[in-house]
Amino acid sequence: MVNMMKTDKEYKELSIKEFNKAAEKYESGNAGIYEMCKRDYPPILEEIRKTEFETLLDAGCGTAPMISLLQEEYSNKKYTGIDLSPKMIEKAKMKNLPNTEFIVGDCENLPFEENSFDIVINSQSFHHYPNPQDFFNSVYKVLKPGGKLILRDNAANKLFTWFANKVELPLANLTGHGDVKMHTLEEVRGYCKKANLKVEKLEQQSRFRMHLVAVKE
Repeated sequence: MVNMMKTDKEYKELSIKEFNKAAEKYESGNAGIYEMCKRDYPPILEEIRKTEFETLLDAGCGTAPMISLLQEEYSNKKYTGIDLSPKMIEKAKMKNLPNTEFIVGDCENLPFEENSFDIVINSQSFHHYPNPQDFFNSVYKVLKPGGKLILRDNAANKLFTWFANKVELPLANLTGHGDVKMHTLEEVRGYCKKANLKVEKLEQQSRFRMHLVAVKE
């Protein structure tokens, strides 16, 4: 068992270094481990198609692959992307996407006004946050009443989750990855409850994927 807990600052510094390096290849055909992130885009898009919206925040946007896809279908909407990695945001800005703003920032403390967004999406970013409750509280703040959080991340049974958190992720930290924790469905339900977000859908899907849709009532 590996036990090398880090401070919040250390985890975030690891994530910045990891994704600054990954920015160059993130959307290439040689993305390596990040290639699996593309599997989460269609389920998120499917949820968005069910929802009327004008403003959308991609929290942990990376180089903005999801916003790029959305612009193909919803070109007249207003988009915002935020990421902790300056290099990811630099690459996103180079796309010159219309009606879109990108900023470097922390998803645990979203720097936006209350009731700013109809939808917040979060794809394969949540497991990098040392303070998950802060993220959900911040999402509640920036969502409009009736707004939705659509989140995709990793999930597994209790035994695999224990192994990932005690062995795999600490080893990943040693190799330069900023992963903090794989969360259970029960934990995520609890975060939503404390943040006053109503869970519409929360399930473990194929390929160890968590799928969450939560609403600010």
